[in-house]
Amino acid sequence: MEFLNELNDAQREAVLHVNGPNMIIAGAGSGKTRVLTYKIAYMISQGIDPFNILSLTFTNKAAREMKERVSSKIGSGNARNLWMGTFHSVFAKILRIEHSKIGYPANFTIYDSDDSKSLIKTILKEFSLDPKIYKPNLVYSRISSAKNNLISAEAYEKNTTIVGDDARSNKPLIYKVYQSYQNRCFAAGAMDFDDLLYKMNILLRDDAQALVKYQSKFKYILVDEFQDTNFSQLTILKRLAAKFENICVVGDDAQSIYAFRGANIENILNFKKMYTDTAVYKLEQNYRSTQYIVNAANSIIKHNSEQLKKEVWTSNVEGEKIKVFRTNSDNEEAAAIANELFSLEMRNHSGYDSYAILYRTNAQSRALEEALRRSNIPYRIYGGLSFYHRKEIKDLLAYYRLALNQKDEEAFKRAVNYPARGIGKTTIDKILLTAASNNMSLWEVVTNSNLRNIGIANATMNKLLGFIELIHSFKAIAENLTSFEAGEKIAASSGLLKELYSDKSVEGLNRYENIQELISGLKDFTENQKEQGLDNKLADFMNDVALLTDQDNESDDDIVKVTLMTIHASKGLEFPYVFVAGLEENLFPSQLSINSRSDLEEERRLFYVAITRAMNRAYLSFALTRFKWGNLNHCEPSRFIEEIDARYLDYPEMELFKSKPSIPKKTIPLKKPTAAFDPPTRLKKVSDSQKVSIHTDSDNSKLFVGAEVEHLRFGKGKITKLEGVSPNKKATVVFNNIGEKQLLLKFAKLKLL
Repeated sequence: MEFLNELNDAQREAVLHVNGPNMIIAGAGSGKTRVLTYKIAYMISQGIDPFNILSLTFTNKAAREMKERVSSKIGSGNARNLWMGTFHSVFAKILRIEHSKIGYPANFTIYDSDDSKSLIKTILKEFSLDPKIYKPNLVYSRISSAKNNLISAEAYEKNTTIVGDDARSNKPLIYKVYQSYQNRCFAAGAMDFDDLLYKMNILLRDDAQALVKYQSKFKYILVDEFQDTNFSQLTILKRLAAKFENICVVGDDAQSIYAFRGANIENILNFKKMYTDTAVYKLEQNYRSTQYIVNAANSIIKHNSEQLKKEVWTSNVEGEKIKVFRTNSDNEEAAAIANELFSLEMRNHSGYDSYAILYRTNAQSRALEEALRRSNIPYRIYGGLSFYHRKEIKDLLAYYRLALNQKDEEAFKRAVNYPARGIGKTTIDKILLTAASNNMSLWEVVTNSNLRNIGIANATMNKLLGFIELIHSFKAIAENLTSFEAGEKIAASSGLLKELYSDKSVEGLNRYENIQELISGLKDFTENQKEQGLDNKLADFMNDVALLTDQDNESDDDIVKVTLMTIHASKGLEFPYVFVAGLEENLFPSQLSINSRSDLEEERRLFYVAITRAMNRAYLSFALTRFKWGNLNHCEPSRFIEEIDARYLDYPEMELFKSKPSIPKKTIPLKKPTAAFDPPTRLKKVSDSQKVSIHTDSDNSKLFVGAEVEHLRFGKGKITKLEGVSPNKKATVVFNNIGEKQLLLKFAKLKLL
């Protein structure tokens, strides 16, 4: 067990605690993955059977990396026997084993969000519901939220509060859509991602034998990123751990940023209340970032009241202060970031993959992309359209899905007339109507019904019979050949390869090459399965593909590129140089979050995550104007900049950071707003010159302790303390409405009363 010597004292203590509930609070960059890995390796070295260890992560990529690290410590044989993977992949495996107990086929299909929304659109059309009111994304979100709170379709209808909320939002029939959606998924032998958790809960709740079986099997449970768990996941964990209570959770409440997905920070905050004898270990040494970055992040997160107290520190170099830049417009901001990034690369030659530009919303990427293109800087959008969501790939995967599960409604609709075989929309609508009316799958309609009775002509009926025979042949191929052999044969026999090959356009060539890449992926999968002695059928490949997460979908190429991504997508990643753009009120923090303390604290945690992605240097930027919905909006700096201790910030001369292209022609001059421009109410009292300027030393020199002042956002107050020197001079002000605040005078725009 020499590997234990590679840990610091806090890490080692956490690793050595095996029995009973324990919680590891892991600050950013503190080596939590190492601790989890070494803990599993230590447990196996102490004679614990790897078959009895359940380790849950949030991405397949994290699970693979952990398994590889465990293998390097204790051998691949033991690591192979671990139950390690994402919540969804592990529970999908269990549900396939126990499928008969929940009434599903073993080869049930897993619908992705596109499949689910497509089905919802079909149901809305059948119910004659206006998709502009019943927006598919919103309906999907409501159903997802219900499942994650373990509310069935029947319980949803009976819940007067939920139904009342729907009625007040002019969507009183969501319950009916939910019921139909669940029935259709069941008829199609399909589960969506939320079902994998929901049905696992149903299995453990309703089948005592299954509950005892998996409680006895999983004697030791380890959970990564515990702060991101939702109610459904927590309920499963509590049920599985009830017998032995050997449960270890690892996470950081300061990085809980997925409330919009149902994640509940209370899970980690209240863990000690759930298990009163919990041992708590804190990993507070940051190995990732410089001292300035770590200290700045600490000064941000201390403003949150809901947190588990810890003080992250580092022995890394002091580094450089975080630079804060102001520009006149969002386009100037983007160009300025591109200029600074280019200058850094020319000096450091670290490669463009050392840089990340983070933003609060996807819409911000447009200006950034244009600026990078103008500077000939290669970039990639992280979290964009993944390989497996391209149309041609989903078309071929639909044939694979049908070969495995003929009841798959969404796959049937996608494949039945592509490539075109003369089965038109009218025919498909008739089949859909018959299926919905008789609670049947589409496959059952076309194979068991007299198609003439539903108005399908003989010629079309013959084409349908040809399609049915084709899928039957694919079923035999999938059952008898390896994943690669089956995938290759189905691609050729479906007609897709011929269809795409005949398109000689650039787009057609790209689509054909993507299909070839998928076949290559099947070959790689076959070889990997063979090496590991694992099952190698098309069903195994499709199960792997269905459970890919956002991070797993990222493709690699040989070109070194700058990474553009939302802050949410950046969690778990790190870069030597990080730019955080758009630090403006109502953008970051979001306008939707500023009226709720819990929402605002989540936004602050998001900012904390952004800062802690940086290893060597971090940059913050904001614009004084930004276009939104075609209108020019005046902006003010984010409160989060003010919350960073001024000792860790640097404000370089703005002229050095300005872009030469400046504001594009369409930008409205700041000092002469057009009649169409209507600034926010709280800015209307302020003169144009105040809107675009930051206080100079001469402005600040008039301020004194005891002075009555007014702030645009915080209202009236009195200065109780002045400290520091320009450009980082700071005032402590007690405001009449909100109490004491510390403000950087460079940004505060205080008006002397």
